[in-house]
Amino acid sequence: MQMTAHKLMPCLWFDTQAEAAAKHYVSIFKNSKIGAISRYGKEGREIHGKADGSVMTVEFEIEGQKFLALNGGPQFKFNEAVSFQIHCETQAEVDYFWNKLADGGEEGPCGWLKDKFGLSWQVVPSVLPELLKDENAEKAQRVMKAMLQMRKLDIAALQQAHAA
Repeated sequence: MQMTAHKLMPCLWFDTQAEAAAKHYVSIFKNSKIGAISRYGKEGREIHGKADGSVMTVEFEIEGQKFLALNGGPQFKFNEAVSFQIHCETQAEVDYFWNKLADGGEEGPCGWLKDKFGLSWQVVPSVLPELLKDENAEKAQRVMKAMLQMRKLDIAALQQAHAA
């Protein structure tokens, strides 16, 4: 069975920040947009506990990938078990996405960060997987060693480690 990306829509569970998060992500990625917004009504209030008219879900799209942001309550939090990778061709792209997503969040090791909503991202230079898969194991290990010492990944430093 062939599956298309249109059949998969990640649902991101927020407490009350679904609309703010969707607007934030759309402001960062060029090819993106906000879609439909649904609101809570009086039905199910004993379960969801949300005020009539408050935002329930926000559909948004980034680079053709659709997402749903849900205001589901405080029961669940994001963790590093799920992250989104951004593949960057240049250091300028790495810097842009790192700075925008880390703002108000938390920088982690090896190109990982949590944004201000707690969602994990990996800002990855497109060249990194090729450097790590080099048939020359010594070169690949030098790249790995360099990467393990970084927070935001530095393409030039990774290439220099590979070439050393």
